[in-house]
Amino acid sequence: MIRLATWIVASLILTALIAWLVSLPGTAMIEIAGYRMQPRLGMAAFLIAAALAAVIIVWSLFRRIIDAPRYFAKLSRDRRRDLGVSALSDGFVALQAGDPNRARVLAREARSNLPRNHAAQLLEARSDLALGDMQSAREHYRALISNKKTAVAALAGLYEQARTQGRTDAALGFAQKAVALAPQTRWASDAVLDDLTRRGQWGNALARVGAETAVTRDEKMVKRRKQAVLETALARETGDTDPLGALDHALVALKLVPDFVPAALIAARIQSNRGEVRKAMSLLRRVWRATSHPHVATLYANAQPGASAVDRLKRVRELIDQPPPSRPAAIVLARAAIDAYDWTAARNALAGYAAADPTQAVCLLMAEIEEGQNADQGKAREWLARAVRAPRDPVWIADGITADDWEPVSPLTGELDAFEWRVPLSSVTGKAEPLPPAAESLPAPVAETSLAPSGAAQ
Repeated sequence: MIRLATWIVASLILTALIAWLVSLPGTAMIEIAGYRMQPRLGMAAFLIAAALAAVIIVWSLFRRIIDAPRYFAKLSRDRRRDLGVSALSDGFVALQAGDPNRARVLAREARSNLPRNHAAQLLEARSDLALGDMQSAREHYRALISNKKTAVAALAGLYEQARTQGRTDAALGFAQKAVALAPQTRWASDAVLDDLTRRGQWGNALARVGAETAVTRDEKMVKRRKQAVLETALARETGDTDPLGALDHALVALKLVPDFVPAALIAARIQSNRGEVRKAMSLLRRVWRATSHPHVATLYANAQPGASAVDRLKRVRELIDQPPPSRPAAIVLARAAIDAYDWTAARNALAGYAAADPTQAVCLLMAEIEEGQNADQGKAREWLARAVRAPRDPVWIADGITADDWEPVSPLTGELDAFEWRVPLSSVTGKAEPLPPAAESLPAPVAETSLAPSGAAQ
């Protein structure tokens, strides 16, 4: 409605302007090729304007005729471009949908219509790779490497191809080239980092992680976690040869991840060995409150070198509330009480966890209590029999492999920070796990639960 009103007003103004121009008084003398005309002034102005408009129209038509071949060529190019873009789009969809044959056909169609579009060649290389045509895919990727815009994408394809073929050295070389071209390329950076950690080059791996950029909060947390693991790996590696340097690395790891148990254990051991028992106990007390990790409590009990079993029990009681608030706390307290021959305290510590669904560690400790307190071989063996079918206690586990000590990488895959402190899946499914060899018989004392001071983050 507004447009219609605007058009009507503009038409009225133009009509009024023409009428005013025609009605102007006076005459004009116009002489062309011996012909003389004396139209009125307004009419002369109108004729001049009409002549200019005619010239413009004629010139426009003339240009259209001249530019016709170029115009039709542009239409053809636009049509080919539209067809190429459509084929390229459909090709990527087909590849993602699991139809590499159609994707390769569409990629070739896109390349014929878009000869300068490198995405079409990249699509064909991906399709060849999916079809197992490694030679053709390699040729496409190597052609794309020469272009700065497509070099990283081509290296990603070559890296994937090399991994598919099992050529790990070649795959690593492609990843290193990609890092040199674009240091923040995630897949390449992760591949280089995996190689460094697999070979135990913790310092270089730490420098690699430090060079990564982290923008979001989650990315920053992941980066700090990796740095903490690598700092702990350095501390673990240099603990015997350079304890002060190892202590620095462990404390840096705790600054990055305050409740990182492996770093806390390493730092506390070194501090304890250096006579800084209070610092070690303060550190372990803080980490215990955050994690309730049994290895932390065990090391806390043994923080003072040469302490008697009774002193260790007193120290554990300072750390653990009564009654024990969790099963790990109860197991640590019972272990310390058994070592001090305080059978009543040991039994009371486990009372709330031995009655219903006891774990293997609880059963083994109860067997030891029965043997030590009452010399009751029958009840002790009954507890050992229950331990055979009892649920497992948490252990360090990575890729299905359990370990007594925390490791920075998985021994199976080499993945960084793969170990977790958790219950093995076999115990969740109810599968019986073999007891430790020492628990197969019942000598005195009965086999102890594994509480060697090493740890992983909760």
